[in-house]
Amino acid sequence: MENKLNANFTDAYIERCSKETETMIANESSSFLNQPITYLKEHKNEFIYVESTLFEEIGVEGVSLEVDDVFGTFDVMLGLKLQKKFEKMLKEQLNNSLHSDEAKFDLMFSHDDGLWDLNFSLNYVEGYTENLSMHVAFQLIHQFLYNLVHTIKQTTS
Repeated sequence: MENKLNANFTDAYIERCSKETETMIANESSSFLNQPITYLKEHKNEFIYVESTLFEEIGVEGVSLEVDDVFGTFDVMLGLKLQKKFEKMLKEQLNNSLHSDEAKFDLMFSHDDGLWDLNFSLNYVEGYTENLSMHVAFQLIHQFLYNLVHTIKQTTS
């Protein structure tokens, strides 16, 4: 598993979707990711959904990014393919990796699809600033998830 710190999302499947109905507003090209993440603060009714081989390689089908209506933070939502037995380690890694005194993440195992439903705030990931482009934000998300999964797999092998 190779860590792609400068992950390029040229192969990505990108959708802009309505938060209210979860329907697709538009299918976007990778150039859409050049927008600043503040785009989501200006379009609070939308979320961005991205699928990429970079995410698939670490056991993530797709990642959604939106602005939290209450707190104004950038929320990352995804399904993570990791066995249920890694729950304690996963929670420890998330607590150690996210920098905040607030509630840092929501984590729930879904027996239906065998995935962890994970939500966390991008604002608490090291390297975050509000002037990121979406491309850099998704690179940061990828790097964070890669390190999370890699650390758990290293510890258990």
